[in-house]
Amino acid sequence: MPDKVAFSVFGFDIMWYGVIIASALLLGIAIAMYRTKKAGLNNEIILDVLLLTIPLAVVGARAAYVLAHLDYYSYQPGLVFAIRQGGLAIQGAIAGGILGVYIMCRIKKQSPLLIADLMAPSLILGQAIGRWGNYFNMEVYGSQTTLPWAIKVDDPSLGIITVHPTFLYESIWNLICFALLLYYDKKFKKRNGEIICLYLILYSLGRFFIEFLRTDHVYIFGSINLAQAICVLLALAGILVLIIIRKNIKIINKKS
Repeated sequence: MPDKVAFSVFGFDIMWYGVIIASALLLGIAIAMYRTKKAGLNNEIILDVLLLTIPLAVVGARAAYVLAHLDYYSYQPGLVFAIRQGGLAIQGAIAGGILGVYIMCRIKKQSPLLIADLMAPSLILGQAIGRWGNYFNMEVYGSQTTLPWAIKVDDPSLGIITVHPTFLYESIWNLICFALLLYYDKKFKKRNGEIICLYLILYSLGRFFIEFLRTDHVYIFGSINLAQAICVLLALAGILVLIIIRKNIKIINKKS
């Protein structure tokens, strides 16, 4: 089992979780800025957007995680803000991030859909990398299995067991999504907003099925948990907006 601490600075432990998240963020910013410049825009708009998007994404991610584990944090309120120990829900980050993009783009008089499209591949790649932070924290793993690629975890109730590496499954799926988004962007995109919609659909699809293997659930409808319900909502939102965008294209083409 991995060590959570990457290194120490003046006696202050730097966790692998933070190192990996920071690395994912920096790589994502670099790719988004490259794509923005390639699209003919001043890539500094990405930095402006991130000034608001990152804080809102972190707040949303932590808030969603705490709400999903409210029974635990109601007895440990002092840990609500202990982000260094892990505990971020990507659905909350998506909601906070989208809000941040919308607000800042309105302030800067840029198209929110265009900027979201330029940032979407970076987001899914960042998620693919960031999931490895869960490995070092030994969290969000799956149910018990004897498959060759199972990982060992120290379960408080069962001791050392082998489980599904759901972080790995999601990381691989996110990498596939990253490639699909770039391919669609190059070959098929016709209007702003299509890439971010496709991101919502693809990510939610994979996450929905991976959730069946995870054990940190908050069930709301039979065997459907809270994360899966949010995935359905995100996917439906992506499909609805994509249909509207595509329909507008047809209307515009008929008028021209």
